[in-house]
Amino acid sequence: MASIVVDDIHVEFPIHGSQQSLRETMFRQAVGGLIRRNKSGRGGIVVTALSGISFTLNDGDRLGLIGPNGAGKSTLLKVLAGVYEPVAGRVLIDGRLTSLLDVMPGLDGDDTGYENIMTAAMLFGIKRADILAKLPEIEEFSELGEYLGLPVRTYSSGMMSRLAVAVATIVEPGVLLIDEGIGAGDARFAARAAVRLSDFISRSRILVLASHSEGMIRKTCNRAALLRSGRLLAIGDVEDILSQYRDLTQTPPEAVATSTDVPDQANSRA
Repeated sequence: MASIVVDDIHVEFPIHGSQQSLRETMFRQAVGGLIRRNKSGRGGIVVTALSGISFTLNDGDRLGLIGPNGAGKSTLLKVLAGVYEPVAGRVLIDGRLTSLLDVMPGLDGDDTGYENIMTAAMLFGIKRADILAKLPEIEEFSELGEYLGLPVRTYSSGMMSRLAVAVATIVEPGVLLIDEGIGAGDARFAARAAVRLSDFISRSRILVLASHSEGMIRKTCNRAALLRSGRLLAIGDVEDILSQYRDLTQTPPEAVATSTDVPDQANSRA
């Protein structure tokens, strides 16, 4: 049995020592969420990227995260992956975690395709013997031939995508995290990759997918969650959540609170 319990998590990013305006700083950092002044007396700005997020997922759940830019979708995935540590709350994951936030971890441009396959697969937690057993499958699916013996810095972006998809999908997924999907090069290969990714997702016990695509969420997920400014607005039936998302995107920008005068809401629950 696999499960995810997210219990009232809060994630904050302090912005230190900037002489720029708040607007310039935020564009540089590309961070969404609520903005407030630091209450520690040291001045500065704190961005509350996630505030009071709670939900539970069990075997068979396919959760799609949707919301405007800066809603906190990618941040939430990184918390689940262990990349970010919440300042409050807790995350409990039961089951093997497979994160495709970085589909080619440990990539070294000077290493060959074969060397990068070994590095990435080991970072995915696959034993060397299992990697070697899967190597013919990776070779066949990537269609890179002799290029696998060359440094990956000589690859085109499409060739890199082929290698990434071939390696990322050899793992046996348990709790699977995906951000937006994986690029797959040319149209012919993209069609093959779509079939492979669909099978890969179907084998996962739990899926959490962050996407702006209603079609992708409708096709892949059986539940959806709507986020805005780091808050979980709603979670439930896919069509209901997508309807709320469409209503949300029609809200005038001035109605969304993003100024430094926003009161501290980090301790209120969504």
